[in-house]
Amino acid sequence: MSTTLTTEMPPLTYRGEVLEAEHLGVMTDCTPLLHDFDLVRRHMQEKGYVYLPGYLGRDRVREARRQFIEQFVEADVLDPKFDPMDGVLRKDTDPPGFDGGRLEQMFTNPRPVRDVLYAGPMMDFFRSFFSAPVLHYDFTWSRQVGPGPATPIHSDVVYMGRGTHELFTGWTPMGDNGYDLGGLMVLEGSNNHAGLAKAYWQDDVDAFCENKPDQRDGWAKGNGGALNGTAAQLRRSLGYDRWLTADYRMGDVVLFSIYTVHGGTDNTSNKVRLSTDTRYQRAGAAVDERWVGEDPPAHGPRAKKGLIC
Repeated sequence: MSTTLTTEMPPLTYRGEVLEAEHLGVMTDCTPLLHDFDLVRRHMQEKGYVYLPGYLGRDRVREARRQFIEQFVEADVLDPKFDPMDGVLRKDTDPPGFDGGRLEQMFTNPRPVRDVLYAGPMMDFFRSFFSAPVLHYDFTWSRQVGPGPATPIHSDVVYMGRGTHELFTGWTPMGDNGYDLGGLMVLEGSNNHAGLAKAYWQDDVDAFCENKPDQRDGWAKGNGGALNGTAAQLRRSLGYDRWLTADYRMGDVVLFSIYTVHGGTDNTSNKVRLSTDTRYQRAGAAVDERWVGEDPPAHGPRAKKGLIC
């Protein structure tokens, strides 16, 4: 049974919109299911996510967080009155814009971050989940979100659907992302939406019509793959009851389907919110070439795919 909203959760917002308290809940702790991965797979299929508080180990994630914080110290954007590990920003300062990429390009010492994301409990989970060897994407998304609006609502498949669709995202908070810092929210059960399967999930943000040259630069012009509407409008139009989030702590991880509709809640604190998005699939299954290799194309010009339409 899902845990419902408690009085401990303050009002939360999505891009300035106050989320409907009666349609907001706390994710179920799926740790008790780990003794039987058939139950884990069933929960993923029915709810669209698996939430594992503390699963990655608090101390391991703290060492990974330290690598992020060193970037902010070097950029001199943290308030010197606080412990740098708290991530408190100077007033009127935006965090540095290293928005994602291979870890080797982001950190002097990427090993603590790689150990959290691509070794140990994370890979153990997916080996059991797939009952097979696991491949992870080489491209690692890092999120450094200062005070302000959250990530727009979307499904991942429109960004990475050229390989297998049995692909899962790991969202890892690199710190204690309490409600004031905001964090991931998922629309419970939305990975099963028949209407999205016929329309939105067929999109590829890097595809364009060769016979319509004006569409080639859609990504650069802001056609970013997000769903249109507020959180309340999307919940109602898609026919689901609840958005789910949690009071995230170092060591937590949320795993979800590339179909699951999700976004973020706003950061209303004075701190930078740190997290990573990583992707996992069965080794040997088809791979989206945009996100693997020594120099992944990502969403750049090399990723464009021409169609006749």
